[in-house]
Amino acid sequence: MRRAISILAVALVALVTVLGPARALAATPRASFTEIEQDVMCIACHEPLAVAQSPESFSERAYIRTLIAKGLDKQQIEKQLVVQYGPAILAKPPAHGFNLLIYVLPPVLLVIAIATLAITIPKWRRRSRADESSALPSAPALDPEDARRLDEDLARHP
Repeated sequence: MRRAISILAVALVALVTVLGPARALAATPRASFTEIEQDVMCIACHEPLAVAQSPESFSERAYIRTLIAKGLDKQQIEKQLVVQYGPAILAKPPAHGFNLLIYVLPPVLLVIAIATLAITIPKWRRRSRADESSALPSAPALDPEDARRLDEDLARHP
């Protein structure tokens, strides 16, 4: 009985040892060349690397492939590219420092615009309704003689 338990324990330890790193490898996402190629720029022609055809773009692609072959993930590869070529290689600027304005300013401006419209449109509508009601002229009172002639003319033409 003890021997069976010890064999089972050794097998369990071996199984955990074998499956542990496999799960860790499965949990880290493998970098995709096409995904990275869409997110970086060609240094020479300032186009996305996916469409660039300059000699520099071919060397950048080769460098990315070597980094993928080393097993680096997307973030690590992008960091290596910045070290190698500078921050201009990134298609999207990093979200810190002054560059943070690029990500924060458009939503803030959109919220301000919506709030401004939400406040001003009801005011405009109230003002236009007030202008319409005051702009309608009231019918002038007819002279009794004119009213009598109008009635006669309407009676003649049925």
